[in-house]
Amino acid sequence: MTNRGSGFLAEYGYRWEIESGYKSIKRFMAATTSKDFGLRFFYFAFACLLYSIWRAVDPLVQVELTGEYERSPIVTADATLTLLKKETGIG
Repeated sequence: MTNRGSGFLAEYGYRWEIESGYKSIKRFMAATTSKDFGLRFFYFAFACLLYSIWRAVDPLVQVELTGEYERSPIVTADATLTLLKKETGIG
């Protein structure tokens, strides 16, 4: 039973990534003062999509450049947002 419990504790340590993920999504959200729920929900969903793309691309870049994956990102959120603004004008 103790062995099994320590596994749960180790997995719980990754919970911090989930919490910081929600915080990071805000960096991808468009600022608005609109009270329209549909628009605000769209901005949130779009920010989630951009965040997911960033989190999916980073491991691919890490493996391509270094041959291994580490949890700290090489491709930063700021770099992703800068590239997005440069290529699409969004931002």
